[in-house]
Amino acid sequence: MSKQEQILIIEPQNELKFVGPFCSPVTSFMKLINPSDQRVCFKIKTTAPKKYCVRPNSGILDPKSSVDIAVCLQPFEYDPNEKNKHKFMVQTMFAPDGDINMDSLWKDAKPEKFMDSKLKCVFELPPPPENNQDPNCSVNEEKPKRTGSAFREILFAGQNTSAYQGELAKAATEVRFLREEESSLRQENIQLKEEILRLRRSAASSGTSAPAPLVNTAAPSTGTIPMYYLIIALGAVFFGVIVGKFIL
Repeated sequence: MSKQEQILIIEPQNELKFVGPFCSPVTSFMKLINPSDQRVCFKIKTTAPKKYCVRPNSGILDPKSSVDIAVCLQPFEYDPNEKNKHKFMVQTMFAPDGDINMDSLWKDAKPEKFMDSKLKCVFELPPPPENNQDPNCSVNEEKPKRTGSAFREILFAGQNTSAYQGELAKAATEVRFLREEESSLRQENIQLKEEILRLRRSAASSGTSAPAPLVNTAAPSTGTIPMYYLIIALGAVFFGVIVGKFIL
């Protein structure tokens, strides 16, 4: 059984155009329109998922509604002699009644229920500047050129850039804290080794000046504590401090 004809109106219909230079992210937009009286599920696929960021990449369109899809192309080295083979596919299906689990919906649906539309990607370079600079990456260019509505693009950037910057700042703080903690632990480890070496030398020097203690099979005396007991106790204390810091 052949697939159904695409119910959504897709703008643009056949191709997504990206205008360089491509040393910065370049965004293009597509619009999905649902002219029917039923809810329609959609999902955006691409042949190069690592090179594009699509928001939103899936969802549900109510009857007589529309949605703007932002497709952001990541920076790359553009070769005009290489034919671009990147493609996008808009896959849709009528939404079932009741609650919808988007994860299992596409897995459990029969292939004959799918409606597919394919768009190819087209790369274009702007006219070369008068100062003969490389059009692929102009040093005087403050913002990457993007296609589509300026208002929608600013909105898209504002929703994501601030969140990304916050996550990066948080990660940098955590890395700095971990490095400081690592340095502190290294210093304490060095001090512990020096202290153990000092105690060993002290025990060795005291052992040469007095005869070796005899092993007593009776109960230990409650008087003075032998030097090796003291060394074992100090070593256990320092080891506990180091393990406690790693656990916390």
